Amino acid sequence: MIASDLQSGVERLGDMIARAKTIVPFTGAGISTECGIPDFRSPGGIWTRNRPIQFEEFVASQEARDESWRRRFAMEEVFAAARPGRGHRALAALHRAGKIPAVITQNIDNLHQASGFAADRGIELHGNTTYARCIGCGQVYQLDWVKRRFEADGAAPNCTECDEPVKTATISFGQAMPEDEMQRATELSQACDLFIAIGSSLVVWPAAGFPMMAKNSGARLVIINREPTEQDEIADLVIHHDIGEALGPFVGN
Repeated sequence: MIASDLQSGVERLGDMIARAKTIVPFTGAGISTECGIPDFRSPGGIWTRNRPIQFEEFVASQEARDESWRRRFAMEEVFAAARPGRGHRALAALHRAGKIPAVITQNIDNLHQASGFAADRGIELHGNTTYARCIGCGQVYQLDWVKRRFEADGAAPNCTECDEPVKTATISFGQAMPEDEMQRATELSQACDLFIAIGSSLVVWPAAGFPMMAKNSGARLVIINREPTEQDEIADLVIHHDIGEALGPFVGN
């Protein structure tokens, strides 16, 4: 059912939250746009201006690695300045209240952790851009370490342990999805009684399968997104309004 207006949608959502025992939120880029993080996929987004660098390109080409890090450091001020928005804070409040065990996210901006979710309660399907990792041995690196070497040599650095390339701890196009995170997201989706998809176009698979999985397992499904999605017709409630306004009433004190 599509809410006829914001107020009725928020009221119905409030009733569903009150009745639910276990809520699993699934978040996409739309929850972070009010925080200044651009939506990479939408018209006018970064990917319409810069073609995404495929994982195999990153591995095979020093030039591709250099360009990948150049783009990341060009976005550094945007990511560093971002703070959790009303949507993040509302979910964190429900987490503290014991309603939400963990959040599943397609986002890479670390804002759920900044809002109050512990690292092991944020299931990052597409990784995290606020630190780096060696693609060979998995050694973790802070971004300032990468930046110092990148600026000194003009080239993306390799790992000091195994000499393999170092990249942001994100999942690139063509890179395998993280098995542990996918398994945890599957288990949560199948066990909840209310699944809330927030700010996702629900077109990126396999991640877009989780709302349907929750619905098929008996959960009620809510979709909060400015634009229609292909899964609106199976949802129990659809709110086509600003995410901050829809979730703002649940931020709490």
